[in-house]
Amino acid sequence: MFNNIQNNDFANIVKGRRSVRSYDENIKISKEEISEIISEASLAPSSANMQPWRVMVVDTPEGKEKLRPLVRFNTLQNDTSSAMLLIFGDTESYLYAEEIYNTAVEQGKMPAEVRDRQLGTILTMFPSLSKELKVEVAKVDSSLFAMQLMLVARAHGYDTNPMAGFEVDQLAKAFDLDEERYAPVMIISIGKAKEAGHESVRLGSDKITFWR
Repeated sequence: MFNNIQNNDFANIVKGRRSVRSYDENIKISKEEISEIISEASLAPSSANMQPWRVMVVDTPEGKEKLRPLVRFNTLQNDTSSAMLLIFGDTESYLYAEEIYNTAVEQGKMPAEVRDRQLGTILTMFPSLSKELKVEVAKVDSSLFAMQLMLVARAHGYDTNPMAGFEVDQLAKAFDLDEERYAPVMIISIGKAKEAGHESVRLGSDKITFWR
């Protein structure tokens, strides 16, 4: 991981991030580098370290043609980006709990007794949650991953745009995913900007913070 970082200036990465709609169609990010970006973004935190984010990478002409009617007014990003990353939340992420925690013990990152205690709680609690709560948890955690992915992409020298304007009820089925298990969170376009995104205004901390 972190083999293709072009920019390691944190302030520049955060302050310079823009939502880009139009990309250089001649820039194609390799499968290897997209996989690296996803791996680096996966260092994001999640509830009980269940890592519920799942990514469908749409980077072929056929895949983009299938996606195009589902992204409403975001077709420019679809048509020009190197790839469209469909972010889903896995409501059954606990199925990987034993693999995650056993690996942590094998790598010396966690004592076996901590693993056993954590797994006992996770495998008792997570499966019994309501569908609505499973979706909520998966979406919150996957959103943390998505934000980290956009910053990681910028560190690699690429631009992104997070999108909520798509056919939520059709996305999973269109790409052959179990609609009951995988909840659509957002779509992120990624590539090299052809037209720079506009700098935007943010409310001051005094407008968004409550002190008690």
